[in-house]
Amino acid sequence: DNLNESASLMPELPPSETSQGQSLKRFFAKRVTDQVRQLMELWRLANDEHWSAQRLMDLKLANEKLLKYATRFEETSHSQIAGNIDSLLDQNDLRNGSLPSEKLEMLAHYLQLLSQAALRKSDTNASVITPKKPVYILLNDLESAYKLGRQLQFFGFRSAFFNDADSFNDAMQKRYPAVIVADIDFLSPKGGFDLIEQAQAMAENPIPTLFFSSSDQHVSTRLLATRLGGYSFYTRQLDMDRIIEEVENITNIAPPEPYRVLVVEDSKSQSYCIENMLNTAGIVTRAINDPLEIFDALASFKPEIILMDMYMPGCNGTELAQVVRQESRFTSIPIVFLSSEDDLEVQIAAMCHGADDFLTKPIRPKHLRSTIRTKAERARALVSIMKRDSLTGLLNHTSVLYELDAEIQKAQRSNYPLCFAMIDIDHFKQVNDNYGHPVGDKIIRSLSLFLKQRLRKSDSIGRYGGEEFAIVLPNTTLADAVSIFEDIRLRFSQFIHTTDSIEIKSTFSGGIALLQPHQAHSIIVMADQALYESKREGRNRICTAPLHSERLQIKA
Repeated sequence: DNLNESASLMPELPPSETSQGQSLKRFFAKRVTDQVRQLMELWRLANDEHWSAQRLMDLKLANEKLLKYATRFEETSHSQIAGNIDSLLDQNDLRNGSLPSEKLEMLAHYLQLLSQAALRKSDTNASVITPKKPVYILLNDLESAYKLGRQLQFFGFRSAFFNDADSFNDAMQKRYPAVIVADIDFLSPKGGFDLIEQAQAMAENPIPTLFFSSSDQHVSTRLLATRLGGYSFYTRQLDMDRIIEEVENITNIAPPEPYRVLVVEDSKSQSYCIENMLNTAGIVTRAINDPLEIFDALASFKPEIILMDMYMPGCNGTELAQVVRQESRFTSIPIVFLSSEDDLEVQIAAMCHGADDFLTKPIRPKHLRSTIRTKAERARALVSIMKRDSLTGLLNHTSVLYELDAEIQKAQRSNYPLCFAMIDIDHFKQVNDNYGHPVGDKIIRSLSLFLKQRLRKSDSIGRYGGEEFAIVLPNTTLADAVSIFEDIRLRFSQFIHTTDSIEIKSTFSGGIALLQPHQAHSIIVMADQALYESKREGRNRICTAPLHSERLQIKA
């Protein structure tokens, strides 16, 4: 059979003891989830391209359908969010073909809530939103293909592997995959390239493909792979952990955050015009007409780029750029001058005093949008690299503690619950001693991916140090936090880590603390003590810090 037995293309059947009513409920919940996917894809397309009245209308109609499904199938959280989105999209916005910044921010917020609405155990019919389409595997080594399919299944992906061209082409006729993993020499030299070229010709949109070769390849071969939709190229050894991360990134439906631009312009009419131009590209803007307000705006708005006029009353752009660059926390934010100054020498001098680019008025809207998006994208990537751990891609130690402090302040102002969790991989030193540090690194990366999959985007996940992780869960009760981490703990304990001829399992222990009045300063210590307790009681379990005089503990 060409289908991977561990993850069939057929939908999973409910257990025999599941009632017909429960089965129907699962089916209806899937309809809602599918509609969420469609809404996310429309949002992504709108942000990738120029916004238009038709784009907004498509978004509104898709949301109306989601609202109808969610209401009919009693998916309360989804129907509430869809109702908020429906109220947000009024007829004036549809006619204009763009949303003002305040509405863009609210729409992005609601879509984030939708993407994570099914990740909480307390939600009705909770389930992770996994890709609807499977992963197709074309590898000459069938054992590796099977192992990869089994690993994908643990992370919620379905897969199918093939040992001949006809079965692959038949599958392509029935359903396009989310991703293809292909050996470039499948069945014959460069046979994988031939099959992928045929597949890409059949598909409406390019299918992301991860290519593999058992030997190093010339640049010309890699160029051909790129032209055939290649996202990555693996040589000599199939890195299954990296492949799973790639599949997760490619199929992740979490909506993109709009870029944020601070406009510093003394003319209100000019700043309004710039805001409108950027809003039509889905870019959130805030304008200040007094340059002396820039530090307050940078702290509260947290822009990814500053668009600044060159000449303003009482302060010119060059001076203001130098002042901004004196603050280390703002050094990574690109500054772009937008001015009617056409003297090249003046422009170069401005660039030497902290600016990153110089645009001359009048500027075409398309040119402005393209420049801003490109620089904001690079700035976002740079900040991500600075804040994240190189092995796992999670927040580093300093960044996760910064997020904890920020979320504590928000929770105290808004009076909502907040939990802080610390987890530690069990017997990790023995893994490194017995199997080597590369195997230990694989286990760390696998756990980080489990955490990223199962937790919300609003949850801050960090590598605290070594094999220890820290997680901030805003607006989360202690009972929900325990339920979430029990589910992750159980799934991770069943996962088989594969490298070369080694197959091992691993577990982790965790401690969770709930933010309590007048104890914000001790929440880390409380979570650490709960983690120590779970270790002392035998590992592979979740313990909680004392809640007043009462203690909640969930054992394996």
